[in-house]
Amino acid sequence: MCQHTPICPSAEAADREAAVVVAAHPEQGWSLLCNGVLLFEDTGEILPNGKIVAPHRLTSAAV
Repeated sequence: MCQHTPICPSAEAADREAAVVVAAHPEQGWSLLCNGVLLFEDTGEILPNGKIVAPHRLTSAAV
């Protein structure tokens, strides 16, 4: 899906959240990345293959 240079990380890559935002809807709490990942404000994700990634935001208890 990525059409720019340098190419963004794939949806399967560990750093997939570094991809460029192609559609942002902060009022709804989500953004679409150029690698097809739906990224939610709570850091949860839906990958293009339908896999759900649970939120992984650091909490104050983890610091």
